[in-house]
Amino acid sequence: MTVSKSDPTPDSRPAGPVLAVEGLSVSFLTDGRRATVVRDVSFEVAPGETLAIVGESGSGKSVTSLAVMGLLPPRVSRVEGRIRLMGRDLSSLSQTEMSAIRGRDMAMIFQEPMTSLNPVFTIGRQISESLVRHLGLTRSAARAETVRLLEKVRIPNAAARFDEYPHQFSGGMRQRVMIAMALASKPKLLIADEPTTALDVTIQGQILDLIKQLQEEENMSVLFITHDMGVVAEVADRTMVMYRGDVVETGTTRDVFHHGRHPYTRALLSAVPCLGEMGETTDPERFAVVDMETGERLPAAPVVGTVDRGEPPVLSVRDLVTRFDVRGGVFGRRTGAIHAVEGVSFDLHQGETLALVGESGCGKSTTGRSIMRLVEPVSGSVELDGFDVLDLGGSDLRRMRRSIQMIFQDPFASLNPRMTVGASVAEPFTTHRLGSRAEARDKAADLLERVGLSADMSSRYPHEFSGGQRQRIAIARALALDPKVIVADESVSALDVSIKAQVCNLLMDLQESLKIAFLFISHDMAVVERVSHRVAVMYLGEIVEIGPRAALFGNPQHPYTKKLIAAVPVPDPARRGIRRNLDVEELKSPVRPLGYRPPERRYRTVSPGHVVMEDTL
Repeated sequence: MTVSKSDPTPDSRPAGPVLAVEGLSVSFLTDGRRATVVRDVSFEVAPGETLAIVGESGSGKSVTSLAVMGLLPPRVSRVEGRIRLMGRDLSSLSQTEMSAIRGRDMAMIFQEPMTSLNPVFTIGRQISESLVRHLGLTRSAARAETVRLLEKVRIPNAAARFDEYPHQFSGGMRQRVMIAMALASKPKLLIADEPTTALDVTIQGQILDLIKQLQEEENMSVLFITHDMGVVAEVADRTMVMYRGDVVETGTTRDVFHHGRHPYTRALLSAVPCLGEMGETTDPERFAVVDMETGERLPAAPVVGTVDRGEPPVLSVRDLVTRFDVRGGVFGRRTGAIHAVEGVSFDLHQGETLALVGESGCGKSTTGRSIMRLVEPVSGSVELDGFDVLDLGGSDLRRMRRSIQMIFQDPFASLNPRMTVGASVAEPFTTHRLGSRAEARDKAADLLERVGLSADMSSRYPHEFSGGQRQRIAIARALALDPKVIVADESVSALDVSIKAQVCNLLMDLQESLKIAFLFISHDMAVVERVSHRVAVMYLGEIVEIGPRAALFGNPQHPYTKKLIAAVPVPDPARRGIRRNLDVEELKSPVRPLGYRPPERRYRTVSPGHVVMEDTL
């Protein structure tokens, strides 16, 4: 490795902080005017220390990390203040000098690995390139070191996977590859920008354990950017809270959690759902959300109560099977099938919430889409409000969908950007010819008010709203036909913690007043415990355990259910040194050869309504 004259030698490096930021301000040029998004931010990260920067979208935390890395576009951004890495002022360096430092002395893990990994190069080549560039290794030596790094981040069969491409890895394994790449040159500072936000709960737990372990081994400093206070409690020595570009509070993680003084800090902590806090409470004020602007408590949603299961179910699913063909060879012949949903059965009653939980690829979203006939099931039966769903076609299918609606994960993708939100909310009403245009407008205005927005927002477009507001609009649209069942597919997964709490409370309020049944699809176990009456755990297309919320969380029986619950981060700084030691194996493939017949499953009753599948892991 070549070292410039201005580089401090290892012996001459200062004993002070690895990273020191003084008076950092960042502004962007938009429409000819400068907008400041980070104001006068100062902090230090000591050797071997983890500093968490927390805040919601728009707080400036990611811009701060990009400024430290020197990755902001120079034409439209202005960075002021001083950034020192091991005593060296980075603001005075050229782009060439910064390129030499990035990856060698400091490295970054981004939130979405597929936007950072080049899809046309193999995983091995992308990691070894950094070793050749920064450490001067030969190709063969770089390959051996890359395999060692992949093994270190626990990629199974690392040597064989060296020549595979990013799309051949799962989301969790891609994030592990990003960590291996970031650690290739043994940097003194690792910046992790929301590295676990998009991951399933078990993969998140594995990644957090991995970062802790590697930090201890390398005495590496970590700047951890996140909005998940549970993650902060488990990884951070100190915490810095940002709000709209300003630092509003900083201190040890224990002090911030137990003695937070700023209203925004307290609001963030109050919005975090904590696994196990439901217990047998009937006091809704225990789950009240604090307004992020004022620090005042907002009205609380009702605590989930009991449902009358003596009445016939509004939705009954029996032995539902959905498979997708796998084709290969020159002529594209069928070579197998993806068994996405295999023999799923459950009932859903009026005013009840059944949560489908599991990792990505377990079949929970396909189950919801199969029930709505957005994908075609192979077999089984679905009875909805008197309809035999799988036998319907044409106008009958359209009429059936008045009884069941869907809320998607990304409201921006599900709302037409060229339509006003009023027109989007009213569209189902007019499409089904339920009234005049004037009645549709009145209905849309009423629904916007019902979900906590203003009727005069009807003339605005989706891009003029925040993520949480767009999700409220999507909920209003789903309510336009007065459905009896709503399928909420990861409807709060992408939201900030306070907005997530508000949307969950909104759904529970709507259920209380309208007696809607929810099929709540999620991988967030803490949220599921808050909103659900019953919970069904899915693994490889099958329900492996189902039961009342209290029974399933209080007495989980299936190994996979226990694994999901054990992986949930808990917002308690006392867990700072805990290792979960989760199994790092990927979710098994649901692809089966032609003619495959699934084995007959046996279920065991644990308690009334609580059953578990045997012999599946």
